[in-house]
Amino acid sequence: MQRSDFLYDLPESAIAQTPIEPRHDSRLITTADLGDHRFVDLPGLLNPGDLVVVNETRVRAARLHGVKEPTGGKVEALLLRRIDPDRWEAMLRPVRRLRAGTTLDFGPIRCELLTDPDRGIATVALFGDGDIETLIDEIGDMPLPPYISIPLEDRTRYQTMFAERLGSAAAPTAGLHFTPTVIAGLEDRGVAIARVELRVGIDTFRPIETEDISQHVMHSEQISIPSSTARAIDDTRHGGGRIVAVGTTVGRTLESRPDGSGGVEPGEQDTRLFITPGYEFSVVDRLITNFHLPGSSLIVMVAAFVGPGWREVYVSALERGYRFLSFGDAMLAERAR
Repeated sequence: MQRSDFLYDLPESAIAQTPIEPRHDSRLITTADLGDHRFVDLPGLLNPGDLVVVNETRVRAARLHGVKEPTGGKVEALLLRRIDPDRWEAMLRPVRRLRAGTTLDFGPIRCELLTDPDRGIATVALFGDGDIETLIDEIGDMPLPPYISIPLEDRTRYQTMFAERLGSAAAPTAGLHFTPTVIAGLEDRGVAIARVELRVGIDTFRPIETEDISQHVMHSEQISIPSSTARAIDDTRHGGGRIVAVGTTVGRTLESRPDGSGGVEPGEQDTRLFITPGYEFSVVDRLITNFHLPGSSLIVMVAAFVGPGWREVYVSALERGYRFLSFGDAMLAERAR
């Protein structure tokens, strides 16, 4: 399969620049019948006994702006993940003349490159007077994707209502549509909620760079599945319910630890799972997801889940004026059989 198989014409006017209010007023297309709904209608589109699984990761204000020492040249660092208390993985730009040993000044935070940048990514050490996470939160910007050009006035609009565990470099955007009203509707419908974590990393920002998608290597991301979630999935299976993954992050998390009988193994690991057409889903039955960039690993996963009809869904959504990408609308996708 070629990257060109997953391209489509995305007009700039279709890219949502700001989040909608209230969140649950976003639109929701159902892939089974191309039905047009509002996200607040989600409970009525699910069945009693279904299980909705969400990503509880919290986005770090991970974009730092500073200068290179001693030249004073401007530099930006996007903190991708904390490796250990002293070391971080960061995407740097511009990378010209950045080498191991280079120091960067981000005001209250100083940064030393521990490795040469590889495709813009380096291991770095951060130093400051005080707790580093607190300092990052004070001076950092939310890492909005590059296609969003309007500054975000309220940081919380790039966090889901489930955000608890700090560590992501981007939001799991399918979760942005949820509100207490939607959750109350799910509870009244008899639909349960369970949580996992995937710490979103570089693949949200980096496109597939090889024409042959089998040559694309996913960046490693940390996942965690609690025992309570594994039990909830087992209970749902035994009760005849369906597993509804909220976002590609949840889908990849669940499919990274299958137990071979429709459930998952609890635990933590790093995953590089790249789901492409032909993949046999063993855990996820339905997928709630936003509309993704042409030629991205995310749209390849959606194509694997929905089947060849994914393109008709995208074309229909564009024709109806759906809003695309991070702050855009969503789809409720059925797994291809």
